[in-house]
Amino acid sequence: MRIRGALAVALSLGLVLTGCSDAGGGSAGGNATITFWDNNGGPGRTPIYEELIKRFEQKNPEIKVEYVGVPSASVQQKYDTAIAGGSTPDVGGVTTSYLANMIGQGALEPLDDRVDAGPLKGKLLPNLVETVRQTAPDNKMYSLPSSGNLDVIWFRKDWFDEAGLTPPTTWDELVDRATKLTDVGKNRYGYTIRGGAGSVFQLLTEAYAYSGVEKFFDGTTSTVKDPANAELIRKVAELYKKATPEADVNNNYTQMVAQFTGGSVAMMHHNLGSYSDVTKALGTDKVGAITLPVGPSGKKTVVPNPTDGFAVFKNSKNPDAAWKFAEFLVSQESNSYWNEKVGQIPSNTDVRSEPWIEENQPVKMALGVLEDPATKIVPAPVYLPEYSSITKTDSEPAYQKVLLGQLSPQEFLTGLADKLTTAQQEWEARK
Repeated sequence: MRIRGALAVALSLGLVLTGCSDAGGGSAGGNATITFWDNNGGPGRTPIYEELIKRFEQKNPEIKVEYVGVPSASVQQKYDTAIAGGSTPDVGGVTTSYLANMIGQGALEPLDDRVDAGPLKGKLLPNLVETVRQTAPDNKMYSLPSSGNLDVIWFRKDWFDEAGLTPPTTWDELVDRATKLTDVGKNRYGYTIRGGAGSVFQLLTEAYAYSGVEKFFDGTTSTVKDPANAELIRKVAELYKKATPEADVNNNYTQMVAQFTGGSVAMMHHNLGSYSDVTKALGTDKVGAITLPVGPSGKKTVVPNPTDGFAVFKNSKNPDAAWKFAEFLVSQESNSYWNEKVGQIPSNTDVRSEPWIEENQPVKMALGVLEDPATKIVPAPVYLPEYSSITKTDSEPAYQKVLLGQLSPQEFLTGLADKLTTAQQEWEARK
C-alpha cells in the first residue's frame, strides 16, 4: 500500500498528468498498480481508506493501490484537468453532483455489466442506483453507489432539555425554538444559517421540505419559484442576526460546524456527513438529529443529497484491477466498515441488518425516512451539466443579498428557476 495524503495532492497530480495511472501495468490476474483518488481526502476519511486498502491488498496481493486524497473543494477541477490531459486515475470517488459532467466528457466506464456479473447484483439500494442512473443520458450506471445521505437538523439535546423544549416538527416550531434558545449576551444562538459556499443546495432542500412540492420541474419548467418555497426562504432570512450569528452570511460548511461544535448554536442544518464531527466534539448524549421539519401541507418531501460512489476511468490500463477494487469497497464488509465510521447510509443492502444500524440514531432515523411510504423523494436535477454553476456561482451571491435584505426571496427564486428551466430544456433537446 502506498499512501499519499491531501498535502501531496499537487505533487501527485503532477505525476498523474505524466501518466502514473499505469504505474504497474498488467491486470487483476497479474501484477498491477492502480491509482485511487479519494474525492474528499482529509483526516476524517483517509485513515478509513488506509485500512480498507490494507485489507484489499491482503486479499489481492497482485494488486497495489496508490491513494491520493483530493480536497473536496477542488476535486471537480482536478478531475476536469486530468480528463483534459488524458491522465485520470484508475478509480475515483465521485458524487452525482459532478458525475454528469464527467460522463459528458466520455471519461468513465459504464458498470452495469460488471455489477450484473458479480456479487453486487441485486445488493444495491434501489433509490441510490436510480439517482446514479438519472445523471446519465443513456440511463447507465457510471458510478457504483457506496453511501446515501440525508439532510437533518442537528440539535443540542442538553440545551433543549434545559429549556423544557421539544425538537421542532414544523418550520414554524423551528423558528419558535431558535428564537427561544437565543441569548446574545451568552453568545448563544438558536440556529445557524449557511450563507456562504454550498448554501443554495441546502436552502433548496429546506424550501421543498416546507412547500411539499413534489418535483423540481413541471414539464420542463422549474418549480423552484413556487410561492411556498419563497415563503420558507423569507422565514429563514428573518432569523438572520436575530437568532443566528451575524457571520452566518459567509458561513461555509466548516465554519457552520465549528459554531455548532464550539457551543454557540443550538441547531444546525447539514447532512449525516457531520456525524463524526458533532459526536466527537459533543458526545452522543448531547447531540440528536431530526429530519427537516414539514410545512403547512404536512407532506414529507425530501430532496436527497448527491450520492457518493466509485467510478472506473476509461483511461485505466488496469480496468479489471480497478473494478475489483471498486467492487471490494462496496462489498458488505467494506461498505459496513466505511458507513459505520462516517455515519452514512450504506448502499449494500446486506449491511442493513447489522447491529450498528440499530445503535446509530441518526442513520436509523434517516433510513426510516427513506423507507416510509409517505415520503416523497424529490431528486434535484444534478444531471444537468450546468446545475453546479447555476446553484453555486450564479446563486450563492444572490442568496447573500436576500439575507442582507437587498433582494426579495421571490426575485431570487425566479432568477434561479429561469436558469434551471433553460438548462432543462437544453438537456431535453440533447436527448
